[in-house]
Amino acid sequence: MTIDQKVIEQRIEHFKQVCLNARVKLTRQRLDIFREVARSGDHPDAETVWKSVRKQAPNLSLDTVYRTLWLLNDLGLIKTLGSHHERTRFDANLSRHHHFICTSCGLTKDFYSETFNNLPVPDDLSSVGAVETLQVEAHGICSKCSALNRQHKQKPSVKEDYHE
Repeated sequence: MTIDQKVIEQRIEHFKQVCLNARVKLTRQRLDIFREVARSGDHPDAETVWKSVRKQAPNLSLDTVYRTLWLLNDLGLIKTLGSHHERTRFDANLSRHHHFICTSCGLTKDFYSETFNNLPVPDDLSSVGAVETLQVEAHGICSKCSALNRQHKQKPSVKEDYHE
């Protein structure tokens, strides 16, 4: 899938603004890595990005590509597809089910939904290929992390707790 040049330029301008606002140094390597992802409609993995970018930057390490991609993800400039970045998960449950993944702690839980099981496959997918299965991944904050966040917000700061 080819991405329109104007769209790529808009993505790069957005990238520069986000880096500026987050006070993240805008390096040539980061720009090259982001540009490679921004211009690709194929959702490249880190190794594919590395192979392409190192044509211009032969000293670029795969580790730098991984670290940069996770930084871009953390800045909200790209999204990850598939498993949580800290570890690949395995599932022996072969029955039809879906997953909830906590974006804070990585908790991954099965859930069952006839509604999701019966989702119609969008017509647009027929031009890509034949869909064999459809699985939903719901990403959010688990109950435990939500409770911890609420508890943390309710704790008074040292200054507020100090009385003379």
